[in-house]
Order: sequence, then structure tokens, then C-alpha cells
Amino acid sequence: MITRLKPYPAYQNSGVPWLGDIPAHWDTERAKWLFQKMKRQVRPDDDIVTCFRDGTVTLRKNRRVSGFTNALKEIGYQGVRRGDLVIHAMDAFAGAVGVSDSNGKCTPVYAVCQPQSDASPHYYAYVVREMARSQWIAALAKGVRERSTDFRFEGFAAQFVPVPPRDEQDCITAFLNYIDRRTRHYIRAQRKLIALLEEQKQAVIQHAVTHGLNANVRLKPSGVEWLGEIPEHWEVRRVRTLVSSIDQGVSPQAEAGLADEESWGVLKAGCVNGGVFREEEHKRLPERFPIDPGIAVKTGDVLVSRACGSPRFVGSVGRVRSLRYRLILSDKTFRLNFAEPRLADFLVLAMNSRYFRIQVEQAISGAEGLANNLPLSSLKNFRVSVPPVTEAVLISEWLTSETKRISELIEATTQQISFLREYRTRLIADVVTGKLDVREAAANLPEVAEEPEAFDEAEALAEGDEVADEVDEELERVEADDEDGYE
Repeated sequence: MITRLKPYPAYQNSGVPWLGDIPAHWDTERAKWLFQKMKRQVRPDDDIVTCFRDGTVTLRKNRRVSGFTNALKEIGYQGVRRGDLVIHAMDAFAGAVGVSDSNGKCTPVYAVCQPQSDASPHYYAYVVREMARSQWIAALAKGVRERSTDFRFEGFAAQFVPVPPRDEQDCITAFLNYIDRRTRHYIRAQRKLIALLEEQKQAVIQHAVTHGLNANVRLKPSGVEWLGEIPEHWEVRRVRTLVSSIDQGVSPQAEAGLADEESWGVLKAGCVNGGVFREEEHKRLPERFPIDPGIAVKTGDVLVSRACGSPRFVGSVGRVRSLRYRLILSDKTFRLNFAEPRLADFLVLAMNSRYFRIQVEQAISGAEGLANNLPLSSLKNFRVSVPPVTEAVLISEWLTSETKRISELIEATTQQISFLREYRTRLIADVVTGKLDVREAAANLPEVAEEPEAFDEAEALAEGDEVADEVDEELERVEADDEDGYE
């Protein structure tokens, strides 16, 4: 279907920089002649509607209940109706534009629009999202806070947008909705495959770091309920007995951007995710910041994330295999200096296993664990099953070889998802702006009953669809006092 798409027979110059040439029978018009901003009263039973960066506009409770900044007072809130075009003024640059699937209420920082001509809200949601993708919105608006713009209705209303015939708008919408559903279905299937591969990889590691490689080895009770039996010649030791020292860094006022050849950087909390060292997870230090050589990161270091936005990565352990930047440890990162360096690779694997994860989860949920922070005292007391050094080296070498194939499959599948997302983005851009004619394809779409898809938070975050944060009380007060504020 997609391979048969062709350009339109003839084109004209739209005169709009982000739009380029459009089909000869399309027009352009300012958005103010197509949409009007609504100012509805809030009804007593209205729930909060939120606009997300993936273009979904729905009741907050349909998507998630955490991760929002709640207003102390709902000043200036407005009514939203199913079918309204909703634009998040502060987050439109990141794609927070869509058509509401629910009735409810929303913050005054949203522009709630209805067509005042023969315009399809769904088509123009794609149009505005393309304006965001092309960076046109970011170029127009003056930022009022970091990673934000101020794309109010007046800014939208002043923009020239394409105006295909209404039946063609519907064809484009139907086609793109179909492609989006198919793409999401495929990505979801690939993500399930990745999860299964990760599970397989974890099972291989878990068995090797608790039972070794000899299937006939005699086992003994470890004395730890969640660890079970271990080879009779292994020991259960606490981390504090395996290290000569544990280093922790500092918390400087860093700058935006990465370090370069002339500067230093400080690691962020997420420098170790899923056992992998992520060198780019850092920020550049000010030029005159005094560098302590004792907390400089070196190749071979074993690092532990003390804190991270997701509990999943708190306590994740990874080894620095290579280093391009000059970095120092942050206060959110521990460095383990093992008394026996030859145990390091085995212990990194063991400390990313399920049995070690149980200890991390208990620590961050206990009295000492605050805001997903891993206390140093807890880390020191974590227990690890430890084989003799020579056996530990053999196990780590075997696991490196055994899990390489699984890791390569995971990486290949992840790349497929990335390529598909890029292709979908390019296809949407070409169809919305008239570079490809989908009228015939839309007329021959298979009739598939639409079923509501369960929200997949991991998929949404992977797509970059972060929560569109609600504005705080002060911003709402300013909006309410503004002459363009909502009643």
C-alpha cells in the first residue's frame, strides 16, 4: 500500500516556509479563519483532561495518575468536549497537540478550539504536530521556561496552514490513523519480544551467578531466603567485606550540554542503567570548577546509581569499559573499589541479578530509603554469593559470550523500532503536507474494527511522550488575570 503512494500531478508554492510546495488544488489560510477558541464553563462532574506529547488528549485517569504537578486551586479552568482540537501552549513545540476523546476540564494554558468552517480537527492536529516536528513552533515562540515555548491560540491563529478539500482531509486522517495503529501494534509486539529476550538473558545470568557452570555441583542452603541454595564451596558475603573503599562524588551547579576536550563533566544519576554505563548521562562543569582527582572517573571503575527517576534503575551496577569525556562522580553515584579486582566482572553481573534487586527494592522502600535514593549503609550490607576467584573469572567470561547473542538480538530489535518510528514520522510529514497522494490508498483501507488500546507507559516514554505537566498555581493566577484568560 505505502510503496504505491505517488506525488500529486501538479504543485504550487505555498509561500509557507515549513510547508513548501502543496498540491495545485489545495489552498492556504490563516488558522483563525478555520478555528475559534472556546471559553466554556466547567461542569461539576468534569474530570481533568490532559494533553500528552504523543498527541493523545484524554482524561488524566485514563492514562496515569502520577507524574503531574497538581494546581492548588483550579483558577481559570475551562470545559473541554470530545472532538475539540487542544493545543498545549507550553508543550506544543514537543507535540502536545491533539483531539480530545473525552469531555472534561483543563488548565487555562491549553487552547481549546472548534472548527468554524469545514475543517477537520483530526487533520489539523496532524498539521500542528508537523509544525512542531519541523521546529516551526520553536522558531516562532519565545521560551518562558527551559525546554518550553509559549504557543498560545493567537500564535496558532496567525499561522498559514494547508487547506485541502474536506473529503481529502478525511482521507488523510483515515490513512494516517491506520498507519499509526499498525505501527503501534508492531512496536508493541517488538517490545514484547525485547522483554522476553531480556527475561531470557536475566535467567541465564541469575542461574550462573547463583549456581555456577557445573550442573552436578553439590549445593548447600545459603541461609538467605531469597537466594536459596548455592554451591557448597561458595560463600555469602556482604558488600562491605568485598571492597577496600566506596567513593561518592559531589553535587556541583552544572551547565547545559556535554563536556568537550577543554572541559570536565559530572555524572548524572542515570549514568548506569540496566547494568550499562551511559557516558552521555552527564553535564558540563563550569570552567573554573575545582576538580578533585580522587573522584575522577576511570576506565575499569564499577559504578552504582544511587538515585534515578525510575526505581528500576536505582542501585543498577555497571562497569566503565571505555571513556571519551573527562568526568567526575556526582553525589548520586557510588564507586566500588573491590579488594580483589579479579572479582569485579562477576560481581557486576551478580549485582544486576534478581536476588540482588530484591535487596535494592527493600532498601529504597524502607525507612532509610528516601525519594528512590539508595543509602550507603544499605549498599554495604547487601549480600552476594561469591565463588573462588578463578571460578568467578570463568563464569564472567562464559556469561559475556553466552549473553552476547541475546544482547545483539535486543539491539537489532531496538533499532528496528527506531527505524520504524523515523519512517512513520517522515510518512506523516509527507502526507500531511501533500507530498504524497493517499486518496486511493485511503479508499482501499481494510475494514478493521477499532479496539481501544491499553495504555503502555513504557512505550509512551520510549516515544518521548512525556507527561505534559499541569501549570502551577502562580501561572494559573497570571492566566486568569490576563485579558485573554478564560472565565
